[in-house]
Amino acid sequence: MMATFAMVLGNFGGGAATAAADTVIDTIPVGTSPTGVAITPDGTRAYVANTFGSTVSVIDTGTNTEIMTVPVGPGPLGVAITPNGTRAYVANTFGSTVSVIDTGTNTEITTIMVGANPVGVAITPDGTRAYVTNFGANTVSVIDTGTNTEITTVPVGIQPQGVAITPDGTRAYVANNVGSTMSVIDTGTNMVVATVNVGNGPQGVAITPDGTRSYVTNFGANTVSVIDTGTNTVVGGPIIVGTDPRRVAITPDGTRAYVTNEGNSTVSVIDTGTNTVVETVTVENRPFGVAITPNGSRAYVANFGDDSVSVIAIDRCLGSLCFGSLAGAGSLVGGGSTGSGGTGSLAGTGSLVGAGSAGSAGS
Repeated sequence: MMATFAMVLGNFGGGAATAAADTVIDTIPVGTSPTGVAITPDGTRAYVANTFGSTVSVIDTGTNTEIMTVPVGPGPLGVAITPNGTRAYVANTFGSTVSVIDTGTNTEITTIMVGANPVGVAITPDGTRAYVTNFGANTVSVIDTGTNTEITTVPVGIQPQGVAITPDGTRAYVANNVGSTMSVIDTGTNMVVATVNVGNGPQGVAITPDGTRSYVTNFGANTVSVIDTGTNTVVGGPIIVGTDPRRVAITPDGTRAYVTNEGNSTVSVIDTGTNTVVETVTVENRPFGVAITPNGSRAYVANFGDDSVSVIAIDRCLGSLCFGSLAGAGSLVGGGSTGSGGTGSLAGTGSLVGAGSAGSAGS
């Protein structure tokens, strides 16, 4: 089991009220080896997959404390929450299952069998389907969230990791770690309708709120590729980020993309208007998954290497007036969330978790 995990995961392996924007204002202890992270639509809770602990930590974003730990299947990686906030879907890579958590009681209510070594999970905007990447089977499982059963599987590229769905729900973008491609799935037919070449070892993927761009982390190239979703072609040159980029999340207003760099323990902040890195934030050891609160005031970063979550106050400035740190240690949350938590491989281009190659969480 451990050998499989290493292959699948690859290269994983109290805040001040006056904190400046785009700085870490809190560090929250969680379970063992956190990877994927997702935030509830009302912004009050963050769910963090603890891969080697086989648990999910539930964080109160008002106090930035862990309030509960939910046992799930072996090796949880990706996590996504339904649009109505009532369920969390967790991909268990060692058990080839998906755990479904009732967020009202924070208990696992069912387990769904999927393909080998599931990694990423994303849910359609209408909440009726969950798309799960199966790293070991080169497929995507499609789950009916009404019956919690797998209704079909879609063949994609080699070692699929991250997955994200367009805001209109018509397309799912899947990062294929080996082969350096993105598979584009038509969610109406559940067939691949396009394959896009990107950088080496793509892992994480996030789509802008207007649906026009897909941002892809290339673990093996230390870059981010930008895809025009209208033409399914890469636009512009690759964006240079930190070492071993894992996941990416985009702010609700679409102006910034936050990229976790596992290799140098930083988060790169990309201006989506110019597609340049405008800031680099140092976090704790080996950041993996990232999710952003619905109102765009906070980014939650799962640090695989030291069992913690960093909370970043996001710079929201109009001229010289900034709003990033108005809430102190707690978070200014609203009614929605974005994240990358379960997309991509956990550790490098080859496997899901270690210092190896590509393999969140997000969303």
